[in-house]
Amino acid sequence: MLKRVTQSREIVLPTNYVLIDFENVQPKNLELLANHPFKVFVFVGANQNKVSFELALAMQTLGENAEYVKISGNGRNALDFHIACYLGELATKDPGGCFHVISKDTGFDPLIKHLKSRKLRVQREKDLAEIPLLRMSSAVSDDEKISAIVKNLASRGHARPRKVKTLANTINSLFTKTLDEEELSLLLKELQDRKYIVVNQGNVSYKLPQAEAS
Repeated sequence: MLKRVTQSREIVLPTNYVLIDFENVQPKNLELLANHPFKVFVFVGANQNKVSFELALAMQTLGENAEYVKISGNGRNALDFHIACYLGELATKDPGGCFHVISKDTGFDPLIKHLKSRKLRVQREKDLAEIPLLRMSSAVSDDEKISAIVKNLASRGHARPRKVKTLANTINSLFTKTLDEEELSLLLKELQDRKYIVVNQGNVSYKLPQAEAS
């Protein structure tokens, strides 16, 4: 986990684990992960013998936080099973982490739904740019920030924060930079003004759009 200290408090950011289905998605924007708390695993099929120079350079830049996993055998869904195995092992070692399967294959969705039911933070994204931490870091305007926050909260289902203080801490941890108290207060007020949340004596209830399927 990455620790960030600001004034009198320490914020612990979870590690984001990225498992890329290279048979299904060949990312051209791996450099987006630099300078963020990510560990990247690129799963390569048994018959895939080449990767692009750009990918190799981006993996090299990530150093010890990036790893190729070359699978053996050509059975149906062999690579998917490897990803599922690694996902289980990583979640066992770091249940507080955030896990991202980068694939267009909807076959992962039942497994991800099951893991979410066990309170693990797992998502499938079709592209690296869809990862919430990256979407947060690129948000500049208030509209972009609110949109990113709402999408993240909607994806959490019943695991959303139920107290204002917890919600503020959650929003703070979503952004790669640390928000000051004024920024947090303004974002919370904006969420209320737009009717996404209702605050009653420090408790929070939600009126969010349904989470989009990955």
